[in-house]
Amino acid sequence: MKWTDIQDIAIALTDAHPDVDPQYVRFTDLHQWVMALDGFDDAADRAGEKVLEAIQMAWIDEAR
Repeated sequence: MKWTDIQDIAIALTDAHPDVDPQYVRFTDLHQWVMALDGFDDAADRAGEKVLEAIQMAWIDEAR
């Protein structure tokens, strides 16, 4: 997975953190959690605020 795989990341985060409400996750935590996902293989510095926001929004939709 890469930072551009927004939907796949959102699904993986839903599975990895089922008890977390994604709307309250800080971007610093989100960044670390994405980097720790199994199958994630991309550079840490490739994710900016826009990417993290897109992941968070997709995760919110996925968690509903």
